[in-house]
Amino acid sequence: MAYCYRHPNRETFVSCSECGRPICAECMTPAPVGQRCPEHSGKPQGASRISSGMRRSAFEGTGAVVTKALLGLNIFVYVITAAQGGGLNSPGGKLFNDWLLFGPAVANGDWWRLFTSAFLHANLIHIAFNMYFLWFVGSAVEQALGRGRFVLLYIVSALAGSAGALVWTPNAPTVGASGALFGLLGAALILERQRNYVLGGSAMGLILINLILSFAISGISIGGHVGGLIGGHAAYSRVGVWSFAGVLGVGLLSVAVAYLAA
Repeated sequence: MAYCYRHPNRETFVSCSECGRPICAECMTPAPVGQRCPEHSGKPQGASRISSGMRRSAFEGTGAVVTKALLGLNIFVYVITAAQGGGLNSPGGKLFNDWLLFGPAVANGDWWRLFTSAFLHANLIHIAFNMYFLWFVGSAVEQALGRGRFVLLYIVSALAGSAGALVWTPNAPTVGASGALFGLLGAALILERQRNYVLGGSAMGLILINLILSFAISGISIGGHVGGLIGGHAAYSRVGVWSFAGVLGVGLLSVAVAYLAA
């Protein structure tokens, strides 16, 4: 646990996006990207950096294009499955059954389920929570990585989440974007270790909280969450060194593990 550098008795998960020093709520000043300490809160950071940060922090504008597209696609698929199923809070039907993750179906050749299941959700609460989390984390990570690498990260994390779900419960039907979202958190943790505080220094805290909830709440795919986290973390454990080859390698390994588990 870190302590505020100006108030040593106050615990905090937040760090200054400029110098990396831990800061408490009293000392932090909102910035276009993350939070800043008192020493850096009033210093100009350059027009291009500020404008790019403002595009990420607001839903309007041209920033986070891939994140917005993923949000729209998830909602669109949910509407279809709700119409084919039992209503707005009870999706189902042909698309749902053809896309959900199910070990025996994957073993019989339905390879697409490893990815398509990440666009299905069980109910309104499920999709609402995941879409909020996707916007909160995805928009920040997308700006840090760029659109191309962000798309690869999301795909690889979804595959890793499916692999983890099949390892944990191969015969249980599984749906949800959580594996991909945990992968984004894993990449955010790497970025923050490299002093790129995409989530204001809170990546580790968010990971711990969500892992605790994963084990505490019944019905959550623990394997999917852990698998996605490992996949996203591994894919960007050496940002700029492994580059695309490392990400693709993690994706192929995830598919191999998924088929072995299925």
